[in-house]
Amino acid sequence: MDILLTGSVAFDYLMTFPGYFRDHFLPDKLDAISLSFLVDSMVKMPGGIAPNIAYTMALLGEHPRLWAAVGEDFEEYRKFLSGKGIDTSGAQVIPQVFTASFFENTDRSNAQIASFYPGAMAYASQLSLRAVVDHPPELVMISPNDPGAMNQYVRECRELSLPYAYDPSQQIVRLTADDLRTGLEGALALFVNDYEYALIHKMTGLDADCVLDNNPGAFVIVTLGEKGAQVHTNSGRFDIPCVSPQRILDPTGVGDAFRGGFLTGYSHKLNMDICGRMGALAATYCLEQRGSQGQNYTQTEFIERYCRVFKDGNELDRLLQE
Repeated sequence: MDILLTGSVAFDYLMTFPGYFRDHFLPDKLDAISLSFLVDSMVKMPGGIAPNIAYTMALLGEHPRLWAAVGEDFEEYRKFLSGKGIDTSGAQVIPQVFTASFFENTDRSNAQIASFYPGAMAYASQLSLRAVVDHPPELVMISPNDPGAMNQYVRECRELSLPYAYDPSQQIVRLTADDLRTGLEGALALFVNDYEYALIHKMTGLDADCVLDNNPGAFVIVTLGEKGAQVHTNSGRFDIPCVSPQRILDPTGVGDAFRGGFLTGYSHKLNMDICGRMGALAATYCLEQRGSQGQNYTQTEFIERYCRVFKDGNELDRLLQE
């Protein structure tokens, strides 16, 4: 399946704090917070939601298209992604601007404090989906990005009759209730975690049925952290278990890896419960390594682990045959 991935492209600056953030917040002083955390490590890694999803899909043999605004410092990152089989021709360089940057500090309990500098992402609305009408994708993934660009892509997908999956997640707080309603009402799919799902419902009054009622093939994914995930379809709900990690090293990008695993299964027309389990396993691979693209495995290794965990997996041989 030809999937076009829109969303942020960024460099991740990942830091670790050897204590617990919660020990340093004073409840009676929250209106005057002034804190600095001395970290004991920092690494710079490739990141951004769109390439994170693309990276997992590429590990599983897919060749998604990237559609994003990037900075002048993107060339090395482009070579890395292209080397994995990702189509980066839709990554447009914005002159005299840096690629977006994500600064994240993680404590001993995996609690995180983060900041995001948009950089080139702020120009994402300059990339119109009308430019792909001669080679239309079978699915557009609308992931967190410049809010104006996200709304534009929703509008263009509806006008051009392009099926799209809506993933507002981190940008829900920057979108209005009307923005979210419009995105949901035209979507083939919705990807959120349980907190984001509750926040959308609070802001719009809408739930999974808003998406499912639009299309017999529609689906809604709600990830639940260590409790797994739920896949809502018009045929019922599938409860997806979490895959126990061999170690927990870094939660950065776990949700993006889930999406990459799920979309790969969806590309091969696998059952929704299998797609969900592929997402869960891909997420665990990410959790076990440092950074949102630190994991590395072959299709065969993925399939073998899937079979061990879920005591099944013959259907995944399709990944190797197509």
